[in-house]
Amino acid sequence: MDAQPTPPAANLLAQQTSPYLLQHAANPVHWRPWGEAALAEARANDRPILLSIGYAACHWCHVMAHESFEDPETAALMNRLFVNIKVDREERPDIDHLYMSALHALGEQGGWPLTMFLTPEAVPFWGGTYFPPAPRWGRPGFRQVLQGVAEAYRSDHEAVAQNTAALSRALAAMSAARPGEPIGPDTLDRIGGSLLAATDPEQGGLRGAPKFPNPPVFRFLWQERFRTGRPAGAESLHRLLERMSQGGIYDHLGGGYARYSTDAVWLVPHFEKMLYDNAQILELLALAHAAAPSPLYAARAEETVGWLIRDMTAQAVGGRAAFAASEDADSEGEEGRFYVWTEAEIDTLLGADSPPFKRAYDVTATGNWEGHAILRRVTPPGDGAEEARLARGRAALLAARAGRVRPGRDDKVLADWNGLAVAGLCRAAAVFGRPDWLDRAAEAFDFVMDAMAAKDGRVQHAWRLGRVTAAGLLEDQAAMARAALALFEARGEPRRLAQARGLVAAAEAWFADGAGAFYTTASDAADVPLGPAARPRAAGDNATPSGNGMMAEVLARLWHLTGEDGFRRGAEAVVAAFSGRPDALAASPTLLAAADLLARGACVVVAGDPAQPAAQALLAAALAAPDPAVCVLRAADPAAVPSGHPAHGKTPAAAGARAFVCRNGTCGLPVAEPGALAGMLAGAPA
Repeated sequence: MDAQPTPPAANLLAQQTSPYLLQHAANPVHWRPWGEAALAEARANDRPILLSIGYAACHWCHVMAHESFEDPETAALMNRLFVNIKVDREERPDIDHLYMSALHALGEQGGWPLTMFLTPEAVPFWGGTYFPPAPRWGRPGFRQVLQGVAEAYRSDHEAVAQNTAALSRALAAMSAARPGEPIGPDTLDRIGGSLLAATDPEQGGLRGAPKFPNPPVFRFLWQERFRTGRPAGAESLHRLLERMSQGGIYDHLGGGYARYSTDAVWLVPHFEKMLYDNAQILELLALAHAAAPSPLYAARAEETVGWLIRDMTAQAVGGRAAFAASEDADSEGEEGRFYVWTEAEIDTLLGADSPPFKRAYDVTATGNWEGHAILRRVTPPGDGAEEARLARGRAALLAARAGRVRPGRDDKVLADWNGLAVAGLCRAAAVFGRPDWLDRAAEAFDFVMDAMAAKDGRVQHAWRLGRVTAAGLLEDQAAMARAALALFEARGEPRRLAQARGLVAAAEAWFADGAGAFYTTASDAADVPLGPAARPRAAGDNATPSGNGMMAEVLARLWHLTGEDGFRRGAEAVVAAFSGRPDALAASPTLLAAADLLARGACVVVAGDPAQPAAQALLAAALAAPDPAVCVLRAADPAAVPSGHPAHGKTPAAAGARAFVCRNGTCGLPVAEPGALAGMLAGAPA
């Protein structure tokens, strides 16, 4: 198996398509892409593996590259001592998950770049994240690390064996099934209370710094407001959105939110913008606006969608395009250079409009970050004339910024992140009355299904330059099924429901564990190391929702829409598969929200010709409901509602459109007025 041609002593990344890997294609390090050839090389030479994982928009990945991977002396040491493998975490989140979990098992805080040291069999034995070139900040220098790890591998076999065995056991334990009882109101109350206690009552988000948006957490807390009738969950989301949307984490000129802020007040971001964050924040803006309309939310939604369409549209094929993955933090070798300003620049560009603009956006002679100004809104909204003047100032600065060197863009298409974007656009289109956003959502969805679908029904994970570059994962099937249901509810097209069913069937065929849950990787995945015991199976959310959490949501939503009991049983099984770890459930807010959707969800059935204004008005009210646990089903012919659905066979009491709100297997009396329907779905005051 290992008797393969000796690979060249050279960097082998130039033939890859990942923008992150291509960023390292000219390094003097003899990088290999992840795969059997690289692993075989390590085994054949009995040489440990240095695994470096990052992503194109990662600032500290760039720093370590400039300091170490571009340095000939450091590269020579790496080449002599290790087989060096580069992985794009966005392209291979399954590989990243395995080794990030190993780092956590070592008691280390995670982050990128992830630097792991593996045996030739790809078993981890030590690791870290960023290492400086020389000892600094209490961290050893990278060259010291290289020499120390290589020496330990050669001479301290017992310690290496102990580490590999312990980490293998830890990874197997993380993936082990821990089924339990159904998640009920008491569990939701307990976890909702603990998450609320962790929120920042002044600045929003979770307490402390750095501050991340954490959309899955705040979507769950928002949904708790409807379950309990208590306002705290809603208040936590409003506070998050208001503070972020006026802070430096938001791009006040071009739209879109950066990945996180380095401080506790949302001022200084790491400037990279990720598709997944903005997709989920867009959905949160729509939910919050649906309950408590806000000009701020409407503006940020429009600006963020504008950024998505203008700057994040990926390569088109056949007249359709999905969305790119991210924009970088750095340009011209400096973090944030594209985004920040000096007072003199703003004075020159805005002239007489400069003083009020500077007051509004915290621009001073000394700056608020390293002598520069990160724009953030620090004054309350003014009258129409004041806001128009500020808008002219923003437009002038945006035009001037267009002449700067732009940060790099990672234009690969990721199925799961595009699924999140489609769902966010569908929600925002309904709440903000923008059918053009719905058109764009359908275009992105269709691109993924056309360009990235396998013949067996799975959707693949990554695509760039006409090539699928990574196999599909559970998150891809789940996020795209969720997106298909969002499109189905928005437009009522039967093919969207069929697509959701197909993606669920693919997940069950290739990812199911046979006991109710799903593995992250497919059963035929050929290049995932560490064996079946470590095959990832998790429900914990990260910056994106977990695959199992989304699958539980999809199955619950399908049950409400179709009445088919198999979907209910499937959703219950996914939830129960992880409920035996009560201490871990707080890290699974998407799964918790799915449990609530299953138990409390409503299906609004709109009976009547959907082309008629009366039906359209009822549909608009239902689709704009602020409760995420509301589903919408169109029924031009009520007799065609699925036979297992509680609304099957119901007809309006009089001519014209009517809506039935169905919960817990029964439907209420028909409703004819959109305002009355909206009131029924609004729950407690926001």
